[in-house]
Amino acid sequence: MSATAIAHRPWILTALMLFMMLAAMDVTIVSTAVPQIVAELGDFSLFTWVFSIYLLTQTVTIPVYGKLADLYGRKPILITGASIFLIGSVACAWAWDMPSLIVFRGLQGLGAGAIMATVNTLAGDLYSLEERGKVQGYLSSVWGIAAISGPLLGGTFVEYVTWHWIFLVNLPIGVLAIGLLVAFLHEDVLKKRHHIDYLGSMAILAGVGSLIFALMQGGTAWAWSSNASLIAFSVAALLLAFALWTQTRAKEPIMPGWLWRNPALVGANLAMIGMGFIIMVPTAYLPTFTQAVYGLNAISAGLVLAAISIGWPSASTLSAKLYLRIGYRNTALIGSVLILLATLGFLALPYQASIWLIALDQVLLGAGFGLLSTPLLVGAQASVGWQQRGVVTGANMFSRFLGQSLGIAVFGTLFNGNLAHLLAQAPAHLKASLPKEIDEVVISLQQSDQVAEASRYLRHSVFDAVYGLYIGLAVMAILVLIIVAISPRQFNQHQSEPKPLRT
Repeated sequence: MSATAIAHRPWILTALMLFMMLAAMDVTIVSTAVPQIVAELGDFSLFTWVFSIYLLTQTVTIPVYGKLADLYGRKPILITGASIFLIGSVACAWAWDMPSLIVFRGLQGLGAGAIMATVNTLAGDLYSLEERGKVQGYLSSVWGIAAISGPLLGGTFVEYVTWHWIFLVNLPIGVLAIGLLVAFLHEDVLKKRHHIDYLGSMAILAGVGSLIFALMQGGTAWAWSSNASLIAFSVAALLLAFALWTQTRAKEPIMPGWLWRNPALVGANLAMIGMGFIIMVPTAYLPTFTQAVYGLNAISAGLVLAAISIGWPSASTLSAKLYLRIGYRNTALIGSVLILLATLGFLALPYQASIWLIALDQVLLGAGFGLLSTPLLVGAQASVGWQQRGVVTGANMFSRFLGQSLGIAVFGTLFNGNLAHLLAQAPAHLKASLPKEIDEVVISLQQSDQVAEASRYLRHSVFDAVYGLYIGLAVMAILVLIIVAISPRQFNQHQSEPKPLRT
């Protein structure tokens, strides 16, 4: 890498953080505008798909973009993905009804997949093993900034302007990021004819997409044991089997077989699936928990969740000193232990414990995420050369988002089932005062007398339902710990230099 290229790295890192901000802030900023969007567009029953379609299209495209970044370079793929994201943002702002908003959110997700696949890959290209821990800390800190700035910006736009601006605010951020990348990143990519695996790409998109769709709909649109659920999972299984078959035939497969024959890479990806599972409970249910049990407002509840983002980037930054001294696996093992301690710590908290104890528990959980994810990602990237780095990074990020999709489906079913059971088991004299639908619990608590007996029962019910989820988290944390413990101690290090950047 030339001296000029090294001098340009701070500008390129700034661009990468801006790209990451687009993907990170999009979910938090949209969530604040739910009532206003529904009031204008209607179809509240469809609104969950505004979030689900974004997660689905983002997740299924990550491995495809990772492979394309290896074939054609990171820069064109990242710029293309960001452009698709911005086009989707403008379209969302002009949505005329809920179905159109859902379609345009899917378009945004297609762009976000490229961002998630290539930002971390580029960080691996630009920085040495010693530097990557700090860089991953910077990139992780973006999620903390998004957790705070998203609700604040969303609330401001909704209150003083219009909800359309929650999508239009992406434009200046995205244009600035693209401009910095164009100006300061210059790649030397070998020009040659490639055999693009079109069939495999479509098969992977269809197979993974149908699996996530079946998981999202199960327990909500239809019962898990219903014929519809059986058909959905059967179709997903057939498409995934076909996708695996295409990868054994393709000259340049999207998900090559060596990814699954390398024990260290397999262990890292399985651990990321488990971490994705765990991430979704505090992300999806901690704000509801703190609002329902503690009576916090939405912004205060968001700040409690943002405590994760204090521990995560801090631990990521410090991880380089650990993985260079004790190895990637052992550093990830420490992270796994911290995650388990955080889940057990939450289970040890009494009803309505100090909110500061919950915030500290989230800091510990975030530290575990940082010490688990960063060494596994850096180790995976260091085990291959430039032409495979996009594939292993894409597989790592895909595994994490697949875990999040699985987690929201499984834990969503558990939470709804637990809460419905507790409402059904309420004392007879309280049932008339309790909401009939789970979706009405938080609204009912906000409108009811804080000291009323029915209100106290609802608060205990939400506490017990979330407590049950953390029992599941503790089990998942143990599985992640076992996966990391039995994985190889070190990744096989690739000896060649990273792809040089042109001045």
